[in-house]
Amino acid sequence: MRKWQEELDELAQRRALAEQMGGPDKVARQHRDGKLTVRERVQALTDPGSFHEVGALAGKAQYDDSGRLTEFMPANCVFGRGLIQGRPVVVVGDDFTVRGGSADATIRDKPIMAERMAAELRLPIIRVIEGSGGGGSVKTIETTGRANLPGGVGGTYQYFHTTDNLARVPVVGLGLGSVAGLGAARLTASHYSIMTKKSAMFVAGPPVVARLGQSLTKEQLGGWEIQTRAGAVDDAVDDEPAAFARAAQFLSYLPSSVHELPPISECSDDPARPVPHLLDMIPKDTKGLYKMRPIVEALVDAGSFFEMGRHFGRGLITGMARLSGIPVGIMASDPFFAAGSWGADECQKIIRFLDFAATFHLPMVYMMDCPGFSVGLQAERTATIRWGVRAMAAMNQSPLPFCTIIVRNAFGVAAVVQQPAGRYSMRYAWPSARWGSLPLEGGIEAAYRAEIDASPDPAAKLAEIEERLQRLRSPFRTAETFLVEDIIDPVHTRRLLNEYARLARRTLETGAVKFGMRP
Repeated sequence: MRKWQEELDELAQRRALAEQMGGPDKVARQHRDGKLTVRERVQALTDPGSFHEVGALAGKAQYDDSGRLTEFMPANCVFGRGLIQGRPVVVVGDDFTVRGGSADATIRDKPIMAERMAAELRLPIIRVIEGSGGGGSVKTIETTGRANLPGGVGGTYQYFHTTDNLARVPVVGLGLGSVAGLGAARLTASHYSIMTKKSAMFVAGPPVVARLGQSLTKEQLGGWEIQTRAGAVDDAVDDEPAAFARAAQFLSYLPSSVHELPPISECSDDPARPVPHLLDMIPKDTKGLYKMRPIVEALVDAGSFFEMGRHFGRGLITGMARLSGIPVGIMASDPFFAAGSWGADECQKIIRFLDFAATFHLPMVYMMDCPGFSVGLQAERTATIRWGVRAMAAMNQSPLPFCTIIVRNAFGVAAVVQQPAGRYSMRYAWPSARWGSLPLEGGIEAAYRAEIDASPDPAAKLAEIEERLQRLRSPFRTAETFLVEDIIDPVHTRRLLNEYARLARRTLETGAVKFGMRP
């Protein structure tokens, strides 16, 4: 018998008890609900055999009169280090089988250490969230004999690191069940959040909301359609394996921390590949619709476009892609939604995405077709102009290289936000581009009202004036006075974007940006 065999046997016993989590009944309930346990999630998320758990022996134990361990309930936070596609990451997850993932069944130092580990080892962190993860349930008042003051004295490190890591390392949040309270805050305090379509997220759940007179199911209160359209969560997928795959794909574009540059991938897609028929996709009718996503996908490296936040601020498409294997940030107008105009939601989306791209040193590409800010009563009620000016400030404060392709519209104050002001950036226009202080449609009747009213045929006079102004508005006339740098045949756009990506890469610097990322 080995000299320390008794201690090794106890270690094995304690590890086995920890791996039982909340017990067979609770594990079976998790599986009946179509969900994995936290340990199964960690194993599915990380490369096989790569996960090293920290603090597995932490929990609540009971002993007999002789001091031998009789029962052990592990803390419901599981964390450690592992590899995803060969790159080291930190993973921290809630164990819903123990007190429903509530913080009164964990040890507060475990999630704090996970966040510190990510920050100080400069590693991405993935938060696997199911539960409240806050100060405990209402029962906690009785079990502790006191009420919890949120934040404690001088604040808590958990609340600090939850948001501070956004300026340091990539943070992914996975909502894989009912997520409430601090759990919801941890999910949204991420660069990229995903929930499964059977999950729900809310500040407080249906029982609390029912006391306000609103009787709602979990899905009605915080289902995936509500949260992705509100912009609280970035993406929704059918099941947990899809969430794990999306998380891994997201991280593949990013450095492990702000102290590195994004990794360059091998690229077999010809950077000078001509892209024919792009101009044919833009309708001659200025009110005609077209699909922007196929244009983006045709220009970037094949299969590399990764969209984020598709259901929020739908007049603007955001995501990441690769050009010559170099990761870049993508913004693109979507004329299918309010003609691609910027409302309050689109402006919020721009601000957050520009901060994200700046944090991780992603050169920006903007495919522009923006007729201006949204107008009307709803636009005024949502303070569109304030959000628009904030978006303008975010653009001007961005330290990133920018390349803008004006595909069609560039009108009004929103059109000013084509690229950062006050420094050099690249800009190209397609022959389909048109611009001005405001679109001619609607503006002619106001500006030429007296002339139109005096005409014996007002409709013919309006058409005559519009035709005259349309000729004057030609992008080639703007190019004559060098008020636009370059008008290009769209077939060459991919080649020019790849040149831009290679040049932009030379200018990137590592380190934290001046304006740290906020949720």
